[in-house]
Amino acid sequence: MNWEKSVFSEVNKHFVSNPYPTFNEYIKISLRLLKNSPVKNAYIRAIIDGGSRYIKMQPSKYTNNFVYYTGWLKISQKFINYHFVLDTGNKVFFYTRKGIFSYFPTEDNDFVIVADFENPDWVPKSVFYQIFPDRFAQGKPELAVKTGEYEYKGFKTLKVEFNSEPLPYSKGRCLDFHGGDLYGIIQKIPYLKELGINAVYLNPIFKALTHHRYDCIDYFEVDPHLGGNEGLKNLVEELHKNGIKIILDVSINHTGTEHKWFKKALEDPNSEERGFYYFDDKGNYRGWAGLDDLPQLNYNSKTLRKIIFEDENSLVRFWIKNYDIDGWRFDVANDTGRNGRDQFGNEIFQKIREAVKSIKKDAYLIGEHWEDNISYLLGDQLDGCMNYFASSRPLRCFAGEVDWFLRNIVELNRNLDAYSGTDLEMQIIQHFTRIPNQVAFLQFNLLDSHDMPRFHNSQKFYFDVYKGMMIILFLLPGTTSVYYGDEIGLRGRTDSVEGCRYPMEWDETKWNKDFLTLYKTLIKLKTSEEALQTGAYKPLFADDDTFAFVRFTEEKAFLGVISKANEEKSIKIPTYVAGVFESKGKDIFTGEEFKANSGYLDTKVSKKKQLLIEFNCDN
Repeated sequence: MNWEKSVFSEVNKHFVSNPYPTFNEYIKISLRLLKNSPVKNAYIRAIIDGGSRYIKMQPSKYTNNFVYYTGWLKISQKFINYHFVLDTGNKVFFYTRKGIFSYFPTEDNDFVIVADFENPDWVPKSVFYQIFPDRFAQGKPELAVKTGEYEYKGFKTLKVEFNSEPLPYSKGRCLDFHGGDLYGIIQKIPYLKELGINAVYLNPIFKALTHHRYDCIDYFEVDPHLGGNEGLKNLVEELHKNGIKIILDVSINHTGTEHKWFKKALEDPNSEERGFYYFDDKGNYRGWAGLDDLPQLNYNSKTLRKIIFEDENSLVRFWIKNYDIDGWRFDVANDTGRNGRDQFGNEIFQKIREAVKSIKKDAYLIGEHWEDNISYLLGDQLDGCMNYFASSRPLRCFAGEVDWFLRNIVELNRNLDAYSGTDLEMQIIQHFTRIPNQVAFLQFNLLDSHDMPRFHNSQKFYFDVYKGMMIILFLLPGTTSVYYGDEIGLRGRTDSVEGCRYPMEWDETKWNKDFLTLYKTLIKLKTSEEALQTGAYKPLFADDDTFAFVRFTEEKAFLGVISKANEEKSIKIPTYVAGVFESKGKDIFTGEEFKANSGYLDTKVSKKKQLLIEFNCDN
């Protein structure tokens, strides 16, 4: 056993006396080592008032195999980062979240504690179910948009059969409505509970002209075709009665062209509303991403800021105060408030956090981000982001897909090499070891969404590897999001976003029961096991085609292995890192028994054999 690999700490209750301390509180921090390590002295090296401070640690607990060192740290500033210094007598080592080094490390992978962090502690215990309202369930058919009810951009609305395939954009123009509504969601709450879901994320429900409703025309009115404000009130009440949280989706980056603000801005160049948008001297306006139907909001306007997040009844407060929603998902959060010299994004979300947390401390705030998003995840802005960057994208690349962003610059018919297990490990860990520990447990992990084809509709889909992808997804720190219908293998196509927005299939004879069993099993584990909620996490093994990841507490460990090896092969996993030495384990899905010997698990894997093994720790 390698003593260096055994070095471990985390900002959770097993290693920090209070992982969510208040300002000026003293906390006890622990570090774990193998008992036979050569370490003579250990120190916490913290940055206090800009300079380094070395705090001597003392051995405080011995187990069969480990020794724990502890030291006391005063949380004397809003943000404190630290790492550990280990003196072996003839050499000094430095331990950060990224690993152990024999040279002075940079501080971007330090452990981080944020004082007075307003933590939505329900999030790591939750599994979200993402619903695209028009496509989930119809409760009141009379609410549905009618064919020819109105016209937008030269096209008329079209009411289609709920179960019909979504039309391509060239025919539907996002004006084809299947008729799902909020009352349909209410009727399906028993289904959500049976699945094990305890949180819901709704795509936009505010008044708009298209079926996706990202072209909002009134931030303070739920679309009547979905059930209106009364429908939302009823939905929130019923979800809460059943122990299910709800967050809403909103774009504060742009509105639709039919919003009263924009219409006023066009009519009167001297109006206050003109300043809500970006107009040039010639009267041209800036559309988000070059789209004329989504004019971008201009946060130079003080009045706009008041309406969106500053006033007592501003948008971000209104729906929490009056309808008791549990948080927000902000569409295109990375673009919001940004235009050339105007770079207000981080400032905007700092103020949104202050506004929302002032009335509901455990409200959950996430943003849409597809790439590296660390500047929003430092503990003073968003709680988490849609973690495409460190869940969906690397997992899909490992399975052989061309990355969603690379598709714009490489030929789609080119056979790019898929991610190796090492690539998968590095992309995941580089993300989680840079953001504050408290924030890591709030990431919004997902595989599919309304903005990308469902992976199981891809040509790269192979169920056993998919099972491994889901195992790793559910093991990642944070919450997990299930896109409606994934749990039954919902049909779809991969040519466009319309292809991933098929209506939910309610005929159970058409459900894929293998999918359903997979999801139900993982959802139950995620919502019931502490190790998968706030437990420590660590990669244990990676090579060209295999990756192993573990979540653990002092009592229990869950080891997940994903492999795409064509032929069965043997691997050796260092389970002692997670506190498993001579313990027996059992695969969650098959019941197959495993035995760790001298801190290692020797096992066989292949693309036909993915593993999720539960061990009792024998530290």
